[in-house]
Amino acid sequence: MAFSQRFAGLRLHEQGINTKQFEEDFLSAHNKYRKLHGSPPLQINWDLCKSAQKWADHLLSIRSLQHSNTDLGENLYYKSSSNPRDLPGNEPVDSWYKEIENYNFSRPGFSSNTGHFTQVVWKDSKEVGYGVATDGKRLYFVIAQYSPAGNITNPGYFEKNVLPAGIEPTADSDASESRWQSAGNTEPAAEKNSNNENSISATSTGEKGMILMCLDP
Repeated sequence: MAFSQRFAGLRLHEQGINTKQFEEDFLSAHNKYRKLHGSPPLQINWDLCKSAQKWADHLLSIRSLQHSNTDLGENLYYKSSSNPRDLPGNEPVDSWYKEIENYNFSRPGFSSNTGHFTQVVWKDSKEVGYGVATDGKRLYFVIAQYSPAGNITNPGYFEKNVLPAGIEPTADSDASESRWQSAGNTEPAAEKNSNNENSISATSTGEKGMILMCLDP
């Protein structure tokens, strides 16, 4: 059994969610968007999955969104749903990428309302791990951790790593070719729909010591 399935998947499986499908959709969504922006595909990293799962469990226990104190890139996603079995793997990634609507490629840089998008497509990030925690009733916390971290605020980093859509990829690999590898606060960005669902996301910069949250603990 794959590492992520052992650490995150059992929780999903127990709730009737197809673990393998969630994982495939989560990675495929990342790499679909990255390919649009000329970024090479991510690969799942076992250690990142373990770290992300530990943090997802912690956030579920405190019922709050806040970032872990690591040097990793990190995107957070929270969902409250009347259907506890409804969490496709691409859903958090699609939500993060949607922030492209707010990104100004003519003035590249970090912003709290585009940080999820920029981390998803960050060219220098090579690996991702995920963790999912649910109470089995209505709450989900999804954590994605990236290495190397994106959203580096040093001069020139955004110009190099966040390219407009339509750029040719630097790697000729399709998302399905990715394989397992060993080993200031802002207002909440919430979305609601007709299924009585609510979702909130939060992202962090990759600059050590600089963490931004979209929900106060």
